[in-house]
Amino acid sequence: MVAQEAPRARAGGRAARRALRMAPSFDMLPALAGTLPLCEVMDASGAERIDAASMHILEDVGVLFRDPVALSDWKGAGAKVEGEMVHLDRGLVRELIATIPSEFTYHARDSGKNVRLGGRSSVFVPMSGAPYLRDLDDVRRSPTLEDLAMFHKLSHMLPAMHSTSHHIVEPMDHPVSHRHLRITYSSMKHSDKMFMGMTTSPKNAEDVMEMCAILFGEAFMETHPVCTGNCNGNSPLVWDETMLGAMRAFARRNQPVLCSPFVLGGANTPASVPAAVAQLNAEALSALAYTQVVRKGAPAIYGHYLSTVSMKSGAPMAGTPEISLMNFMIGQMARHYGVPWRSSNTLGGAKVFDAQAGYESAATLAAVIHAGAHYIWHSAGWNEAGMHCSAAKFVVDAEQCAMAYRMAQGPGWHDFDQAVSAVSDIGPGGHYLGHPHTQENFQTAFFLPELFDNNSVEQWIAEGSMGTTERALKHARKLLADYEAPGLDPGVDEALRDYIARREREIPAADELNQTF
Repeated sequence: MVAQEAPRARAGGRAARRALRMAPSFDMLPALAGTLPLCEVMDASGAERIDAASMHILEDVGVLFRDPVALSDWKGAGAKVEGEMVHLDRGLVRELIATIPSEFTYHARDSGKNVRLGGRSSVFVPMSGAPYLRDLDDVRRSPTLEDLAMFHKLSHMLPAMHSTSHHIVEPMDHPVSHRHLRITYSSMKHSDKMFMGMTTSPKNAEDVMEMCAILFGEAFMETHPVCTGNCNGNSPLVWDETMLGAMRAFARRNQPVLCSPFVLGGANTPASVPAAVAQLNAEALSALAYTQVVRKGAPAIYGHYLSTVSMKSGAPMAGTPEISLMNFMIGQMARHYGVPWRSSNTLGGAKVFDAQAGYESAATLAAVIHAGAHYIWHSAGWNEAGMHCSAAKFVVDAEQCAMAYRMAQGPGWHDFDQAVSAVSDIGPGGHYLGHPHTQENFQTAFFLPELFDNNSVEQWIAEGSMGTTERALKHARKLLADYEAPGLDPGVDEALRDYIARREREIPAADELNQTF
């Protein structure tokens, strides 16, 4: 006896199409192609004043380069060098920064996840550097390598994140001297998006470059950016040997570097927004110019970290109006020089994921979008002034970035005539919920956040009265349960693991931690 087949639903019916549209998607969004007018708080004369002040600083005050190799390089380039003080002629600076590409493409392990940077193309990158985390139970504790892998997996699955960053949290269960190897491998293994590389020492940066050469091929790296380094200046007006050596390791391999002065407004800059920007601009320009001394034409990014300092306690603050103003001004200066620029995003100083964290993060996110930042770092998880990465905030921040992405694309006109014709169909006093245009477009017409509750209080109570943190942690657990590792060529994987094992034998461990891999 042949069993009868159960009747099948009609393929392509409205219910089926609706279910398909409502299914979650983990596909990465393309690089943001912004269309909104950029916010410029200075007129042409303001930008010229900042430029003139910065050039005065470079020429007359000078910048300390505490690195014998850099000092020799600057002498060879024609700069005035007195001890460790380098005085840079404005003509030399302009000539060097003119060779920095205004736009370039990052190449990911999955070529479908390559992203353009510069012009009106921007990317969102998660936070990094947290010595603590708030975990899936919202407990604040020291992170492990497994916790880092968790955040790399979440980055891989969250559509608005274009990168896995690098040490989102510090894996405290491994010696400091070995961490850069494990961190880089975790980025490569758990996601096929682009990633960052550690610059904690010149040799660590060289290790990252060698691992990238194993993954992508050395010849490929010569012409394709695949990994980003970050080099922080010591404001005011100092670049040290560690950062400069790491900068050279990346630039020599044609890999982008964020040239990032570390601004604590009022503490290591003047207590003035325009003057702070003038100093920061001089610091960034000196490093950008140096990348071109190392390798002309190498991609480089005008970077910074912005914070203002509380004059009550000396603590760094996030989300202040002055930070937004500085972002607007720095965006203008980067465009003035024709270089891509980086900013920091969704920053919070709160100790838990609360209203303070939300307000501070929203203020920063809005500013960097309207300022036109290209490399939008610290876009997920940052709280407690960067001391911890919150799993709950991580997924909510990523959804906020997706909402900002939608806004920055501007209004969609593709179905304007069809939508206006619906007004004639409905007429006065009707509603549009059942109209074919609404049925076909309800999901894409308006952003539907998953992690905010917009239901009635009765429904909210019936569903457990969950707050945002609880809802976000539930969502993070679901994402991790659905995670599928992107395939990594077994031969490449073995070569990476062999390299790590060899380097860990060569590098003295700072402690007696058990090393299993």
